[in-house]
Amino acid sequence: MSVYTGEFGLGPTIEVDMIDMTKEVARITADSGIVNGTATVFVSGSTGAITTVEYEPGLLKDIPDALERLMPKGMTYDHHLRWHDGNGHSHVRASLLGPSLTVPVREGRPLLGTWQQIVFIELDNKRRERTIHVTVMGE
Repeated sequence: MSVYTGEFGLGPTIEVDMIDMTKEVARITADSGIVNGTATVFVSGSTGAITTVEYEPGLLKDIPDALERLMPKGMTYDHHLRWHDGNGHSHVRASLLGPSLTVPVREGRPLLGTWQQIVFIELDNKRRERTIHVTVMGE
């Protein structure tokens, strides 16, 4: 089994930015030389998330709206009461969505559905520069 690592930067990002990273992940997967295996995509930081979505204007609005309904900024969060940074909702959202995604690799490419893209969602209430790490494992 072989392991290959790559990374790329994003930013600056602002709260609820959704960034399509599919091409960057596919480039790293191709550069790895691994034909069949998995690619794990991970964001460093506790207020960002990685997932898949159909990257289209309706969902670019629907997802932030749903996050606000489920985990509103205006609620009282103990994290904010402790640190006074106003981003308790950001940490809760990121914890539920998750910082990573593992995608099968087949014939040197991420195995994704026709309308499925790999996206980063910025959840912090402050501008951030992000580093995305990709680890490809397989043969």
